Amino acid sequence: MIPLKELLAAVPQQGVVQWIGVRPALRADMIVVEEVEARREAGLTGDHARPSPRNSRQVTFIQWEHLAVVSALIGRPLEPQDLRRNIAVSGINLFSLKNRQFQIGDALFETTGWCQPCSRLEERLGKGTFQAMRGHGGITARALNGGVIRLGDSLTVVE
Repeated sequence: MIPLKELLAAVPQQGVVQWIGVRPALRADMIVVEEVEARREAGLTGDHARPSPRNSRQVTFIQWEHLAVVSALIGRPLEPQDLRRNIAVSGINLFSLKNRQFQIGDALFETTGWCQPCSRLEERLGKGTFQAMRGHGGITARALNGGVIRLGDSLTVVE
C-alpha cells in the first residue's frame, strides 16, 4: 500500500490553459484574451487585481472540467467568463496544487488558497449559483515570476 504522504506529494498530471480572461475594473465584464502577461507580485496585465506582494488573490484559476458540473447544477449553459476567474485549466486537479508552486509558460505561481464563490455570482447568474460553485470555485495564486501565458500552454508543478 502506498502511504498517503507519498500520494499527496506526487502530481503526475500536467494541465493545459483552455481560457484566459481579465477584468479591467471591479464588476466590469470579463475581456477574453488569447494571451496575457503575468507580472511579478502584480497579477495579470489588464486585470483590476490590486498589485501588491501581499495580495493573495492576484490571479484566479478554475478547473475547466468544473464548468460542466456547475452548469449542470444550475440547469443552464455557462461560459468561463460567467464565473469570473482569470484562467481555466484542464487536465489537472487544481486542489492538488495546494502549498505548491507551478509554472505556465515563463510565469511562476504559488497557490495561496481556494477561490470561494461570492454572493455576486448569485446576483449575476441566478438562484442556486452560490451553492453550485461550492467546491468548484478553483484556486487563488500569486505571481512569483512574470511571463506570458498563452492558450494551450502547459501547467506543470515545480518540485
